[in-house]
Amino acid sequence: MISQRQKSVLNAIVKEYIDCAQPISSKFLEKEHGFDVCPATIRNDMSKLTELGYLLQPHTSAGRVPTDKAYRFFVDSLLEEEISAFEHVFEMKDIFQEQRKDALKFASKLLKFLSENSSSLAIAHFSNMDFVWKEGWEQVLKEPEFEEKEFVHSFAGFLEDFENNIKDFEQDCELSVFIGSENPFKIHDFSIISSKCYFPDKEGVMLALLGPKRMDYNKNISLMNSLTKLLKDID
Repeated sequence: MISQRQKSVLNAIVKEYIDCAQPISSKFLEKEHGFDVCPATIRNDMSKLTELGYLLQPHTSAGRVPTDKAYRFFVDSLLEEEISAFEHVFEMKDIFQEQRKDALKFASKLLKFLSENSSSLAIAHFSNMDFVWKEGWEQVLKEPEFEEKEFVHSFAGFLEDFENNIKDFEQDCELSVFIGSENPFKIHDFSIISSKCYFPDKEGVMLALLGPKRMDYNKNISLMNSLTKLLKDID
């Protein structure tokens, strides 16, 4: 078990790492968050969280980075609260309504919106046609992790595995989050947020966001949840 303060420290580290993609130090936390304790106490909390498997310390840095366990703790905390609406989704209702009679045009517009607002690769799998549509390579490749060629190759292998096994992966629920090692594929450096929904023609579709484990879970969960609700309102 971890204390309430350690939970706050952990959530702060995850949020800051998502924002800056750099290991987070105790000095940085003291400066930005304070926590009303001395720096030594923050360092002790970070050491305890590292011992418990929530944090890793890169060899070349004094800071820490979140593990899959930390991201899961962070996401579970988000899901325990009421998910806030991604208001920009509902501004798109009229535009989506105009495209509703053409499933492919509708999918293209929707996936571009998803990828641009999530910085992830957006995917739609049409269950009846067993057809996959992808949008957002230019968005996801802007993430700093993809500056390393090996990370790009790894993501390409992950995507291939995902597409080849997409039928087995589909979840029959509105929102699922798979973080790193939680996903059922061979490569565990990435996360997936997926949602089962229905297009205006009643076609069953799985929407998914694929990206680095450092993706903005708060924003992306809100985005997917709000989009699922919007699709229910489109005739």
